[in-house]
Amino acid sequence: MRTKRSGPTRRFEGVWRRKGLSVVAGVDEAGRGCLAGPVVAGALILPARIPRGIDDSKKLSPQKREALFEALRDSGTHLAWGVAAPHEIDTLNIRQASFLAMRRAVDQLPCRPEALLVDGFEIPDYPTPQRALVRGDARSLSIAAASIVAKVVRDRMMVAYGERDPRYGFGKHKGYPTAQHVLALERFGPCELHRWSFEPVRWAAAKHVAIKPARAVQLPIIESA
Repeated sequence: MRTKRSGPTRRFEGVWRRKGLSVVAGVDEAGRGCLAGPVVAGALILPARIPRGIDDSKKLSPQKREALFEALRDSGTHLAWGVAAPHEIDTLNIRQASFLAMRRAVDQLPCRPEALLVDGFEIPDYPTPQRALVRGDARSLSIAAASIVAKVVRDRMMVAYGERDPRYGFGKHKGYPTAQHVLALERFGPCELHRWSFEPVRWAAAKHVAIKPARAVQLPIIESA
């Protein structure tokens, strides 16, 4: 008896291919639940041979994610990422900003996909055929790989920004609402990287009335190659 494979597979990619759509991109995002920093989406088209160990990025150590990210780039995988900045999150809301980052990621792919597999929800008004998968990063290899791209790129951006402004510890918590982050937010007030539409940031801003939200922030650039 064949052992059933645990973790993400190519099953859903195969569904598209049986419909004649062979160039399938996986799409996922990272950073929705943060108080600071951008939301980043990854998009990629896996080749026939892929690195071992691809899984939902949340199940992988930072070191494993970094290694897989570099292995994906070395394997000939077509990959890209898109970013929605904090001021765009505040303007649009986090859901719509996530979709914006996803559109930007897919648009940056060097090869135009014929179909998409998207984690969570379909990208509204996007012209490419798509299927949304609940917990897609645990079910589809393409989405799992995209989750690694999104997470690694975003983490690198937050580490770089933390070196610019070490007060908040962005390099450690990556903008998530840890105790360290919340305490720093209360002490120093929000900075240009914070999402002012999020309630904990508004509370901190109310105690630091002299600090005003930035219209935009210059985010660190992560090279695509």
